[in-house]
Amino acid sequence: MKTIFEDLKVIANEIENLIKTGELGYSNSSNATGDNQLKLDVASDKIIEKIFAKNPNIKAIVSEEKEEILNLNTSGKYFICYDPLDGSSIVDVNLSVGSIFGIYEKKLTGKNLIGAAYIVFGPRVEIVTVFDEGRPKLFRKNKSGNFEFVQEIFLEKKGKINAPGGTQKNWLKKHKEFVESLFLEGYRLRYSGGMVPDLHQILLKKGGIFSYPATSDKPKGKLRALFEVFPFAKIYEAAGGEAADEKGKRLLEREIEHYHDTTPCFFGSEYEIRRLKEVYEI
Repeated sequence: MKTIFEDLKVIANEIENLIKTGELGYSNSSNATGDNQLKLDVASDKIIEKIFAKNPNIKAIVSEEKEEILNLNTSGKYFICYDPLDGSSIVDVNLSVGSIFGIYEKKLTGKNLIGAAYIVFGPRVEIVTVFDEGRPKLFRKNKSGNFEFVQEIFLEKKGKINAPGGTQKNWLKKHKEFVESLFLEGYRLRYSGGMVPDLHQILLKKGGIFSYPATSDKPKGKLRALFEVFPFAKIYEAAGGEAADEKGKRLLEREIEHYHDTTPCFFGSEYEIRRLKEVYEI
């Protein structure tokens, strides 16, 4: 895991520079689910592939921007599934974005996820990791260009932030009731359109909930299990929170059939997930 963390530092520096100087706009290609690829997505994916290919511990990688698995080192032990640049569509308005990584052994399932990390590219560049049984660890790039340990992250039992994703007109009735019930309790709306910055904010503010539910236009959710949902589920559980699907089940126990399967997802403190189950009657 140590070599992977060192790789993440290099990736963070290279993608940071790409974001500052790279070309915006769409490329002439689409990803595995048919979405038009932004030029920054494609370039970030190439950076990560280049760096991971040099690590003999990494057996193969699966990217949100690739249709199939890419084998790298036959003697490697780990599979890494990643979203190279989550939130890339809001780079042009200068909001924070990030990269997400899930580290798996053997079969690609939530149960085999043994490590997770994400990088935040904002006013400051930060890396959050869970590589052991402890709390998530936050590292921040300092004046010297090195990443120094800042703190361990934990969630309180109850938070104050409500970050609901998806187009509101497509929300199901029970989800509208859930979101509105939290606002009536005094929760604050915090939603940027980027999964990484929104979930990062909840973690550092020590509580709240991020939701991307099943909707009328996307009944299976929008966020991809292997690349986005499972890694954050592991991080939230390690921080003392919970991560559940639309049935109130633990996300890391959800089965998938394909690399690019999506799932409704809810990440939050203990109280918010309990309220979810009450309002959804699950």
